[in-house]
Amino acid sequence: MKQLPLTDEWFHGSVSLQHREEGIKPWRIPYMDYKLYPPAGIDGKAEICAGVRLRLRTDSAEVAVSFTSLADAAVMDCVAEGELLQRIHLSVGATEALFTGLPAEIKDVEIWLPQNIGMTVTGLRIGTQAVGVPLPDTRPRWITYGSSITQCVGASGPSRAWPAIVAEACGFSLTNLGFSGNCHMEPMIGRLIRDLPAEFISICAGVNIYGAGTLSPRMFKPQLIGLLETIRDKHRETPLLVISPIYGTVRETELNPLGFTLPMMRQAIRETVEMLRERGDRRLYYQDGLNWLGPEDEAFLTDGLHPGAEGYELLGRRFRDLYGQTK
Repeated sequence: MKQLPLTDEWFHGSVSLQHREEGIKPWRIPYMDYKLYPPAGIDGKAEICAGVRLRLRTDSAEVAVSFTSLADAAVMDCVAEGELLQRIHLSVGATEALFTGLPAEIKDVEIWLPQNIGMTVTGLRIGTQAVGVPLPDTRPRWITYGSSITQCVGASGPSRAWPAIVAEACGFSLTNLGFSGNCHMEPMIGRLIRDLPAEFISICAGVNIYGAGTLSPRMFKPQLIGLLETIRDKHRETPLLVISPIYGTVRETELNPLGFTLPMMRQAIRETVEMLRERGDRRLYYQDGLNWLGPEDEAFLTDGLHPGAEGYELLGRRFRDLYGQTK
């Protein structure tokens, strides 16, 4: 196999790319501003590769991606023309994913990096006689912000996380800002989304704030208003969909330490969106998370909160309808 020049043009879905001596590391924050996203780069979640992929046009029957030794087991997917061609399960310490048996004709390939760990890519190789060039992503840009339910560690593979399913179905170029346990509507996240290009933005917030008790009922609405208004500084006309928490079993009735339940959060989110719409923001939309995954879907939750692989497939299918209501 032959080595292709490792440049930024292969990478999509990251916010920034850090050039290290050993290779290129994707980040979902501006890595040079790491200290502005405490603790430790959004609790270590900003370096995870959720939604990040390598895109190339090639006639090679095999594609190899090499990387520094993995700290945890992971999965990588090879997708061509929207079809999952091969999935590789990687063990701790792995340094390469070799996809073989691919169609030996010109095709558009996406290699989806793992949604549960960070990774420094050290090389990209194709067949010796094959050609391979970076594949631009000219589709409308979509930013989605949320919790572990958006990061989707429990999906069967990175290309089957619900944002990836939606991006393929709706023709979006995805940036996934799902941070497991760390969707707290921090001001720097509002600034980040504000400064990124986007033709569609979606937010699913609340469940981490409930779980960690980071915002009281007194401060939840003001924080949400600040997040949305910050985004609107540079995205005045961008469709912006706000989704309240999906069904959360005991969290529906059990007060957290600050006196919140998920139904109370849903009401606060709905009232906030309605207020901003009344003030003229007609491109802002609300969806009740129970319409996305409700009590009748409890069997899709693995622990009373997180969907499993089938649940993420369901969220992907249903989100297309939620998006359709923003047009």
